[in-house]
Amino acid sequence: MKILIADDHRLVIEAVKAKLSELEPGIEFVLAMSVDELLAGATDDLDLALIDLNMPGADGQAHIDEIRQRHPAVPVIVLSGYEDPAIMRSALERGVLGFIPKAYSPDVMLSAVRLVLAGGVYVPPMMLTAVPPGIVAGMAQQAGSEAMVRGTGGGGTQTLEHLRSVLTERQVEVLQLLSQGKPNKLIGRSLGISEGTVKIHLAAIFRALNVRNRTEAVVAAQALTEAQQA
Repeated sequence: MKILIADDHRLVIEAVKAKLSELEPGIEFVLAMSVDELLAGATDDLDLALIDLNMPGADGQAHIDEIRQRHPAVPVIVLSGYEDPAIMRSALERGVLGFIPKAYSPDVMLSAVRLVLAGGVYVPPMMLTAVPPGIVAGMAQQAGSEAMVRGTGGGGTQTLEHLRSVLTERQVEVLQLLSQGKPNKLIGRSLGISEGTVKIHLAAIFRALNVRNRTEAVVAAQALTEAQQA
């Protein structure tokens, strides 16, 4: 595995590098402390790029746009000290697959990275009500397309097939176990993942179902299952 870490603080780079080393043995790290070093070090064979927003040579998020344009197949996660929802939304709309505030714990960062490497998108919980529909699933849906199920009893219908199109396979598995009433610990044990990763998957599921908590998610999931079996 080859991972690029771009940040203008050496301590941050070393801390992130040390935590990501837990992913698997023998990871090759490419390090950059400026936009020039970032652009020089980025290659198509990267498995992941974690990039800070505020670094020497940065002009807003232009360096994110350039990396996305030069290397569209490389998954990009923004690792930033910013916690402004507008900045997070802007990054997600640019096609990055995750936004991790530096205030979050190393374990949350690691779980978020695992989610992205598995094909998912990590959105901070604070953004779940702010990101436009479709962003969490990595796809832009047309306004007025299939209505979302609302755990609060709102109108609209949705199919399990549609959910499978906007959630990763792992998230669908988590949703199925959630609908059986299993707690996070048992869901994680059943799927061989950590509780932290389960929580990240649940955040994406809540957004896809347009619900606020696991109780509403269970109600919505069971309603979808019953509708399919009817």
